[in-house]
Amino acid sequence: MTSLFWNPSSTESILWIDDSAKNVCLLKSILKQQGYRLTLANNDTEALTKIAESPPDLVILNTSISNINNGKITQQIKQNCDLPFIPVLLIVNCDQPSLIRGLQVGADEFLMKPVEQKELLAKVRLLLRLKHSINQRYQLARQRCEDFVIKLTHDLRTPLTSTIQLLQMIQKGNFGHNFSEIRKHLQLLTESNQTLLSMVENVLEVYQYEAGCKDLEFFLVDLWELAQKVVQELKPLAVVKNVALNAKLNNTQPSAVRVRGDRIELYRLLTNLVGNAIRFTDNGSVEIRLNSHYQQVIIAVEDTGIGISKSEQVHLFERFRQGKHQRQGNGLGLCLCRQIVEAHQGNIYVSSTLGKGSIFTVSLPAL
Repeated sequence: MTSLFWNPSSTESILWIDDSAKNVCLLKSILKQQGYRLTLANNDTEALTKIAESPPDLVILNTSISNINNGKITQQIKQNCDLPFIPVLLIVNCDQPSLIRGLQVGADEFLMKPVEQKELLAKVRLLLRLKHSINQRYQLARQRCEDFVIKLTHDLRTPLTSTIQLLQMIQKGNFGHNFSEIRKHLQLLTESNQTLLSMVENVLEVYQYEAGCKDLEFFLVDLWELAQKVVQELKPLAVVKNVALNAKLNNTQPSAVRVRGDRIELYRLLTNLVGNAIRFTDNGSVEIRLNSHYQQVIIAVEDTGIGISKSEQVHLFERFRQGKHQRQGNGLGLCLCRQIVEAHQGNIYVSSTLGKGSIFTVSLPAL
């Protein structure tokens, strides 16, 4: 985030493109007094060469000089993918058509002649703040991308390695000819591959939301009917762990828990929340409770599982945030839940106590 107390420093460089020394003599001294490093260029070729060799933090371009094509310079700066973001400030005459051309090809700001000292410094500081902000966002996005790839690679390696090792053991006959023993390990392979498939699907879904290319289709959705469907489909997972799984309406009618939303995404939301609850519950129950309150439909998924610490709850819905436990998970499911809820203009939050369980609560606008 750009600091409100950001100040220019001597590390910031300005390339001034002008073929007349007298035009920049006074302004040059003003900028130097402010701590900027100033470099001069007096034609197209020299300017573009200096930009390629050492990209400046800002380009100031006098558009009234006959041997300088401001449109060409600006266009090459803005279209060169090898260059970082470089703001361009045009200095123009009030009747000069090159101003329109310069702005059309990407110039960021302009000053009318005669140039006032205070206005020049204000525009320079404005554009350098813009560059500073864009650079920070770029670095943050790049770091997030690197973290994403590292974490994804790490999470994919474990189930893949497990699958390969089991297949190799089966091929070598390590389990003999006992079909029941082989079938048990084939079941482990199936579960491992299902984990991989779920992880890949979550990655694709999270990416689509973050890239802004997720298309949702909004229709009437009966959340009571959807909750019952999720309970029916996930019941076998709960039965294996001797965990009771059910859904109920809290002092309301099924018609009161209808929303306008994307049925597939809301189904994915409930499946992720209930699936997580079952995974982290060893005894007791998992329950979906539906209620309506002040034009909101409330979905609460409560479990009697291992719980989540206060410190972990703060970042729980961020990408690749897992609890400090050894249970299976890839840290994308809850991030996806948050994105689905926000796409439906809702909110999601968690309350939990270690060793006693968790309650994930979603509020969505009622129909």
